[in-house]
Amino acid sequence: MHLGLIGYGNIANSLIALLDKTAVTKVTVLVRDTSKVSDRNRNSDPEMGPPIGFVSDVSAMIAARPDLVVECAGHSAVATHVPALLQTGVDVIIASVGALADAGLSAEIERAAQHGRSRTILPSGAIGGLDFLRAVALAGDVDVTYRGTKPPAAWQGSAAEDVINLDQLHNAQVFFTGSGRKAALAFPKNANVVAALALAGAGFDRMKVELVADPDAIGNQHSYEVTSDICRYNMTIEATGSAGNARTSVTTVMSLLHEIRSYQMPS
Repeated sequence: MHLGLIGYGNIANSLIALLDKTAVTKVTVLVRDTSKVSDRNRNSDPEMGPPIGFVSDVSAMIAARPDLVVECAGHSAVATHVPALLQTGVDVIIASVGALADAGLSAEIERAAQHGRSRTILPSGAIGGLDFLRAVALAGDVDVTYRGTKPPAAWQGSAAEDVINLDQLHNAQVFFTGSGRKAALAFPKNANVVAALALAGAGFDRMKVELVADPDAIGNQHSYEVTSDICRYNMTIEATGSAGNARTSVTTVMSLLHEIRSYQMPS
């Protein structure tokens, strides 16, 4: 299978390192500037995984004719590249699910997929239990309350810095309370879990979110409570942060790997 990747950061590189667990035979990566990709990265050792090629625009990616593309470069990459791929019939796994909190972009992606008879695949990312949540939501209104706790380093470079001093934090502190839509749009690099839960259950506007910076947090904790007419439950996941990016849980990469394998071997 020919796999396309949008982005060449921590998630993409972590995923490439795991492709020996798949039937991927070729990789094409979309980056901003191919001149910044080293020769070592250009010439993949066959024993280290499939050969990797690089392109700098979505037209070149489409011309390369990948079987499947994985977006792992953030909200702007979803808006810039994903509709064009879908419109030409390429299926896309969207890692930056939070981009779909933008109602206009979500509608554009849906139209593009319909036009191209293609699919968008939304991975579970760092959260679990989405299949059960979708089932519960079929029974009617469901309330979902999510609390995301990460160490201060994971919130650096985000809107959290406008609310609290992450460098002088001694105790856990809630710095955001609001709807799923506001959380997903305000914290594009930290709140893809929020979007995954919103799309599976209550929706972006009905879902309630708390975001927490905790200096004692070892990894990233995702907790959510679900209440409906047919059941009530809660789930907590404590995930190890990626060595290359504290904002990203290792489970996010593994969920992308799972989707690639499932695409190759549909049940």
